[in-house]
Amino acid sequence: MLNSTFRAETVITMASLTPVDYQSLFHALPGSYLLLAPDGTVVDNSDQHVAVSMLPRAQSQGRNIFDAYPSAPESQRDLDASHEQVRRTLRPDAMPLLRYDLERPAEQGGGTEERYWQITHHPILDAQGQLQYILQMPQDVTEQHRATLQAAEAQKALDEARLRTDFILESLPVLVWTNRPDGTPDYFNPRWLELTGKKHEELITESTWDDITHPDDRANLVQAWQDALRKGQLFQHEYRLRRHDGQYRWLLIRVSPRLDAEGRITMWVGAGSDITEQRQMVQELLQANEQQAILSDQAYQTYRQAEVQRETYESLFMQAPALICILRGPDFRYDFVNTRYQDLFRGRQLVGLPLVDALPELQSQGIVELLENVYSTGETFYGNEVPLQLQRPDGTAFSGFYNFTYQRFSEANQPTGIMVSAFDVTALVQARHALERLRDAGPTGFPPG
Repeated sequence: MLNSTFRAETVITMASLTPVDYQSLFHALPGSYLLLAPDGTVVDNSDQHVAVSMLPRAQSQGRNIFDAYPSAPESQRDLDASHEQVRRTLRPDAMPLLRYDLERPAEQGGGTEERYWQITHHPILDAQGQLQYILQMPQDVTEQHRATLQAAEAQKALDEARLRTDFILESLPVLVWTNRPDGTPDYFNPRWLELTGKKHEELITESTWDDITHPDDRANLVQAWQDALRKGQLFQHEYRLRRHDGQYRWLLIRVSPRLDAEGRITMWVGAGSDITEQRQMVQELLQANEQQAILSDQAYQTYRQAEVQRETYESLFMQAPALICILRGPDFRYDFVNTRYQDLFRGRQLVGLPLVDALPELQSQGIVELLENVYSTGETFYGNEVPLQLQRPDGTAFSGFYNFTYQRFSEANQPTGIMVSAFDVTALVQARHALERLRDAGPTGFPPG
């Protein structure tokens, strides 16, 4: 009796419900849906699909999907292949990322809009298991895809910048290293390995430096470095270091702290150079005679000023203690110049111009021929005290002497350009010439005889 009453009440309740308008319900579904006949004829679509496809429902119903939503042939081919997979297997088919551009209505400006989709096709079967409809569920992932591409491009640019940074760092003809905020070393470039004959793992060990630093210089070096660490200030020092052959060499080192936005030290960056010959030259000048003491002092001060200028930098590259530039391509177009290189040609445009356009005065001095030989053969060129005639922005000429290196670099196993590292040794050459004149003059200041 109870069951009969329940069934009756259920029938009455169900009968009193408002009939469901399934087409309106389909239109209002919270997603993009396109209902197709097995042959690809558009039967119906949801409101969200109408919005994303930019085509009114009345203009798509009853038409083939590719007539209603035309796109590139290859896009239609991939989409049709998915339809055929559903017709053949009667199973859902999820497509890989598909580019399927849509025509923009005239009232929206016309033209074609690039779109990317993740599309799944579901078979809708009748009671006999026959394919009645294909339900297409396209998800517009254009923005996500573009974001992915942008992220990939950003990563590529970051990788390229890192490779370029590594190349410049490894190629610098000076001793370069870095320290952690507490002062412990964590990187040394190949010039250190060549000088000391030590492995990188040995150089980051404190006991190694106790062993290769001259005993007379060790205490002062350690004390001065500890003072710089405690004060967080720039550090410059001269000391003797034992070379791989056992000979002690004088080094001039300069270490700068790198600060973050809050003023905290994040790392220390150092550079050094062998100044043994320069010190010996200065010593000879000082010992020549008392009358030449002023000249000797000027020569030494000139040298020190040049060394400080060459070694001082605020970063590893733009402020490197050498004249550094990168010439790219067979026309040697300036791709990068550091601060010191640009200072030599202050007021003159370099980056973006071929060398012969930026510095035409070099063309008659054999520089272009040297660069072409290095670019074609890959053989590094080392120039020692090469005299050059250069021009100021106002057209006046000035001369100097330079030590420089031309080193070819490649990308993807193809010659790409030349890295130039140079030092201005004009003052040192002039000082040596002065010393030679003094020696020729004899101890009295007059020529022998």
